[in-house]
This record gives sequence, C-alpha cells and structure tokens, in this order.
Amino acid sequence: MITHWPAPAKLNLFLYITGRRPDGYHNLQTLFQFLDYGDELQISVDHSDAIQLLTPVPGVADADNLIVRAANMLKQAAQDNHRLPARAGAQIAIEKRLPMGGGIGGGSSDAATVLVALNHLWQTGFTPDELAAIGVKLGADVPVFVHGFAAFAEGVGEQLQPAAPEEKWYLVAHPGVNISTPVVFNDPGLTRDTPSRSLSTLLALPFTNDCEAVVRKRFREVDALVSWLLEYAPSRLTGTGACVFAEFDTESAARQVLELAPNGVRGFVARGVNVSPLQRTLRGD
Repeated sequence: MITHWPAPAKLNLFLYITGRRPDGYHNLQTLFQFLDYGDELQISVDHSDAIQLLTPVPGVADADNLIVRAANMLKQAAQDNHRLPARAGAQIAIEKRLPMGGGIGGGSSDAATVLVALNHLWQTGFTPDELAAIGVKLGADVPVFVHGFAAFAEGVGEQLQPAAPEEKWYLVAHPGVNISTPVVFNDPGLTRDTPSRSLSTLLALPFTNDCEAVVRKRFREVDALVSWLLEYAPSRLTGTGACVFAEFDTESAARQVLELAPNGVRGFVARGVNVSPLQRTLRGD
C-alpha cells in the first residue's frame, strides 16, 4: 500500500550567529517555523531488502541522496537493535516542490519525513529523540523536522526549545540562484559576534538574519528581490538563502503581491504553522 507523507518547508524567522567554534562550525540562535507547503513523499514498504528511490535526482547518485541515506540509516539502526526483519525494504517516490539550495529545508525535511514515516510503517519504535539523533548526522536542520514543532534553536541548530511564534501568512520567493551554505559561513564579512539573548528578549525585538548582508552583497538577485519585497511588507532572507520571504496578516494580501512578482521570480504563498504537517499526518489529524 502506498502512503503519502508531507515534507514541509521551514523558515528561519530570525537567525543570529553568536560565535565560531574550534571545529569551524558556528553557534547560532534561530527561530524555526514550518509552512503548510512542501514536498510530498509516497512510501510503500515491502520485503525486498532494498531501498528503492523511484524518482532519482539527475546528477545525484541514489546512494548520496538524503532520502536513501536516511532510510538506510534507520534500517541499519533498527536491525542493530533487533527491531526490524532482515529483509525489510521500501519504495519511495517524491513530488519535489521546494527548490534545492533555497534555505527552506527541502533536503533536510525530506530526510526527516523518511525517518518518521518508515519508523511508523516498519514499526521500529524509535522515539523522536532517537530519530533526531540519527537525523542530525544528515544535517543540523533534520531534528527540528523530526520533532515537528516550531522551535528556538541554539548550538549549531540541534539544541531545540519549543516555541509558539505568531502564525502569519508568507510569500516565499526564490530568485533563481543556488547558494552554498559553506560559502556564506566562510565569508570573512559574516557577523559572528551577535550576543546570545533569551528567546523572550528576541521575540520582543525586530527579527533579522545575520547572513542577509553577506548574501545580498554576493548575489545581486537576492538583493534585488529583498528590495522589491520590502516595498510591500517586512521581508528578509531565510537561512543562508536563496529564498526570501515577506510576512502578511492575510492570505489575500500575500497573493496580491505575488501576482506582481518580477519576471524570473518563482514564489508561493503559505501559512506559517507551529505544528508540522508531518506531525499532523502521523497523528491522523
């Protein structure tokens, strides 16, 4: 039987870089919220002893795809703990809506959905914390998607504290460029000394993103898109980009602006939600 599972987008409502660690990674403070929009995975389990990706990505070997890696890591962990028959397998297809390199969590969300869905379908019985521990090896954003609740994140993004920001409407736009996260974090101009502050303090301040100045300087397409959106609503970069977003109180206001988007800009309108669509699917909501 084929089952359907959402892999929602996320926004970094704010993002502050508070220091650089000896291992080269950066400490940060960020506020994650999900969107009611994203990729969709179709998953069926079988006894083939194989993980088969029915929709491969051109130029990416299946073994390197986060979807396949997540499934194989869960399978190995389950078999190591004697929670899964030896020949358990799965067939996975994805309807891809989220742009790669967009800063809205496409690959991380896909991986998290595979972990959560196969844990359920295979009945391997891992807790969300155990799944997150597997997922963080695939990417720092995977745990927040596994847990499925809006969160204030610290460390490299793995230390999560539940949060409940206002659920606004967002216009999310992609300028058509792909931005590598390491390029942004290695830029000598990146702010790395923003003071650490409590969530209550940060929620009372205007939300900003320390990566935005570097990205706007390096990518004129992002700079132009942020400048255009700022004419209509509070707008900023999410993550390290390339997507930018503008916040609105109503869906209709967001859609009116999307209709005015410059040529070459791809975008969508979605509601910010504090409970992930994946979590709702798991609960049968």
